[in-house]
Amino acid sequence: MIDYLALSPEIAIAATAVVVLLADLWLPRERKFWAAIIAVIGTTFAAVPLVVMALSPVGVRILFDGSYVVDPFALVMKGVFLMAGYVVLLMSFSYVESARYYQGEYYFLLLLSILGSLVLASGRDLITLFIGIELVATPMYVLSGFRKGDLKSNEAALKYYLLGVLASALLLYGSSFVYGLTGALTYDRIAAVAGGLVHEPAFIMAVLFILAGIGFKVSAVPFHFWAPDTYEGAPVPIAAYLSVSSKTAGFVALMAIAYRAFGPASAVWAPMVWVLAALSMTLANLSALKQDNIVRLLAYSSISHAGFMLVPFVVAPYVGPDGLGNAVAATVTYLVIYAFMNLGAFALVIAGSRKAGSGDIAGWAGMATYAPGLAFLGAVFFFGLAGIPPLAGWFAKFVMFRVVLTAGSGWAVALAVIAALNSVVAVYYYARVVKAMWMDPVPATAPEIEIRERPTPMALSLALGITAAVVLIAGAVPGIVTFFSDATKVLAGGF
Repeated sequence: MIDYLALSPEIAIAATAVVVLLADLWLPRERKFWAAIIAVIGTTFAAVPLVVMALSPVGVRILFDGSYVVDPFALVMKGVFLMAGYVVLLMSFSYVESARYYQGEYYFLLLLSILGSLVLASGRDLITLFIGIELVATPMYVLSGFRKGDLKSNEAALKYYLLGVLASALLLYGSSFVYGLTGALTYDRIAAVAGGLVHEPAFIMAVLFILAGIGFKVSAVPFHFWAPDTYEGAPVPIAAYLSVSSKTAGFVALMAIAYRAFGPASAVWAPMVWVLAALSMTLANLSALKQDNIVRLLAYSSISHAGFMLVPFVVAPYVGPDGLGNAVAATVTYLVIYAFMNLGAFALVIAGSRKAGSGDIAGWAGMATYAPGLAFLGAVFFFGLAGIPPLAGWFAKFVMFRVVLTAGSGWAVALAVIAALNSVVAVYYYARVVKAMWMDPVPATAPEIEIRERPTPMALSLALGITAAVVLIAGAVPGIVTFFSDATKVLAGGF
């Protein structure tokens, strides 16, 4: 018997996508904005079953012979995906309408990607993993090139598509090796035999292929080359979605397959992750230092943060089940806090560019004189990303450092030192943006005062308000975040 309550969030998003497409077919052009309203309402209703299941005495719901599981980890991550999708929809309202995009197709594709992320959160076998990742990514290939008259957007879509297809092929190739070696598709069945394959060259190659495929999804170095150009060329709300929801989907897949399927073989994949984390933090931070465009700066920042999120994975060979649970909780904590900080930063890019007429750091000079509210939010989001207390970013880094420093491994400590040095470097390029907004004079090329003082659209203001509130409150009361992230430790159990 199928547990329809467990599938309700996915059903709600799928139904909303269909309604959006049909509404766009029948609505006249001047009423196309209803597609956005329907998408927001549907995303809101999709969260209701999550609350019902969280309060239910049924702890874990298992469907399709263990291939699809709704446990505390899945509930928390689905909540993150829906909240991030909700904020991106709010960011899209005025942006999509003002640029005269095809609104129905835009929101339809965005909802399909959200649906894929929900599937990925509950997937517990290799087939569901692949379906979820592709459902997240495929709509983004189209949406990243939605600015069809812009050559940068065309380039963004082409790069993302070509490299994305290659990453999918690597992931599928590695998965086929795993199935051939283990005869299993579900993670728990793979884990039952993975410990005996740690010296098998074919298994090591399979893990390498899968890690490379997922590494592209999280934009970890050296699989990051698509990210800066794609972020810059895509519509800004889509860049925000790629930097948060798409990246989080990749990390959900990585956590599930690393801790559930390959947990007994952590000695194979942990050194690979160590290299990815160190390279991502270092090369991305050094590249960000010379960026003048804020979206490209945020792209390299996103790559750097992917490195920080990978750091807790390296403790797997040195700790027991409790330590693995702490590693999962640390990555989830970082993901949740990063999601709101980065979504807020991209929402600020939309609002700031409307007033300053530019998306470059120099163009934002003196913004505090004509938009002090946005300048304040700039300090909140960019200093939050830098990890400066009392903003939420400090706690994300704190839990990450705590996990690696208590693992009792020299390699983990060495990675913590690299992370600490990179945290210092990151402060510089984040502070450049804030310094320009607060301390530099307004440039002579700034738009007329009427443009600079025009109000921020209501939906965009709501997106800024939600993200800023979370960054401020979570920094002051981090227990709110740990309440949810501690529930995700269940993913590390079972070995």
